[in-house]
Amino acid sequence: MRGFCRHVLTCVSIVLLVGLKTLSSAQISPDVQTTARQLAGSIYIGPSMITLRELTDGFGGRLSGSPAYNRAVDWAVAKFRSYGIQNVKTEPFMIPNGWDRRPASGKILSPVSRPLHIESLGWAPSTPPGGVKSEVIVIDDISADAIKAKASQITGKIVMLDLAKIFSEGEWKVFPALVASAELFKDAGVLAVLNPSRSKNDIIGAFSLDWLSHESPLPEAEIGMEDSELIRRKLEQGPVVIQFELHNITSGPIPVNNVIAEIRGSEKPDEWIILGAHFDSWDFGTGAEDNGTGSVAVLEVARAIAALGKPPRRSIRFALWGGEEQGILGSYAYVQEHLSEMGKCVAVLNTDNGPGHPKGWKVEGRKDLKAAMQPLSDSLLKDLGASDISMEFTYDTDHGPFVLQGVPALDQEVDDSLYGELHHKPADTYDKVDTIDFKSGEGILAATAWVIANDPKPIAVHIDHAAVADILKKQEGLAEFLTSVGQWKP
Repeated sequence: MRGFCRHVLTCVSIVLLVGLKTLSSAQISPDVQTTARQLAGSIYIGPSMITLRELTDGFGGRLSGSPAYNRAVDWAVAKFRSYGIQNVKTEPFMIPNGWDRRPASGKILSPVSRPLHIESLGWAPSTPPGGVKSEVIVIDDISADAIKAKASQITGKIVMLDLAKIFSEGEWKVFPALVASAELFKDAGVLAVLNPSRSKNDIIGAFSLDWLSHESPLPEAEIGMEDSELIRRKLEQGPVVIQFELHNITSGPIPVNNVIAEIRGSEKPDEWIILGAHFDSWDFGTGAEDNGTGSVAVLEVARAIAALGKPPRRSIRFALWGGEEQGILGSYAYVQEHLSEMGKCVAVLNTDNGPGHPKGWKVEGRKDLKAAMQPLSDSLLKDLGASDISMEFTYDTDHGPFVLQGVPALDQEVDDSLYGELHHKPADTYDKVDTIDFKSGEGILAATAWVIANDPKPIAVHIDHAAVADILKKQEGLAEFLTSVGQWKP
């Protein structure tokens, strides 16, 4: 996903109860270690690059609820079954609106004539026939009081948001106001909203200003960074008039499918771990980095474990989530649907950080989970080059809903220093994926999953509501935002 929030969330930690369980001993069973290494090795020579190419080149961008997404779901179900996994199903959930992007165009009319690099924001409506035409007004305060105070200045105008200043207060803290601002702008008579890209060379990335896939009250578009800077310079000299036109289709409520496969455990089948990645993407590029590689990693680990011919001690579920880009909707729906058995979920392992060089695991602020992971890191992951155990906590992808239920959560950590160059952009394609780094990350996912699924004791306990609340408080505004969208109760 990693829309606005990915790179700005800070590290947090919590002081948890003493006496929590860790991996059974400082030494992992030799048999378990041997099989874990075997799994990692089989992935290095496995077909995951072929699978990734099938997914990305074959289906392209997989916008939630789109025909491309639905065809890819059928493909994924068939892939799981081709590995000999019998328990494969789709689990639908509803999103408020499906959405289909159509062409956009725009230009500066005065004081210069210049075409705009412009695209619609996700889940924005079309403009009226002929588009919108007006002066541009820059807004850097989206609070209700500020918008009401400027009502006379912005009526009949096109608002361009100064996102850098708006988000300087912290993105989770600001996000509720950002979501609410479109309705306030509409009430104030604003014609449309512009958002400057934060990427050089007028490259535009796909995103939405909403959470939960509601249609925006106003036409909203993104323009290139350099275009927006030109507009701001011209505004220093006088009014700037632009015109733009958007053509989109909003469908109304639509079902989206998660894909769930399971390999039943041999000794503790009612206990389970879940390996997940979001299957949807934005519609620019082909969703290779975000999150084709994560999805294919889940498929490849399922293939490798199924090929062993021996089940793990616990059940392992493999999940390809829908609706992540619209607000982590698929994994949240799954958790809510399976609340009665969430107490048996030993751990969730999530991969959605791209195919960069693997570093280890984030333990989402839990000291007890870090201690539990240390034997695995020392005895196995170190040899695979990914021994880092990060205390960083992020609520920006599909481990988040599990964190809210106190489930031990691991989010794969990779070198994402170049992630922003491709994120949600047309360049997010198969040819950008480094084979060795990608396969290394898959091997680490497989080895970690096998060890946790086979340890005699759960890797860590579930923490209670109060302990979860302590984690959320470390991200200013996060608990309040999740409460506002109905995903958390204080």
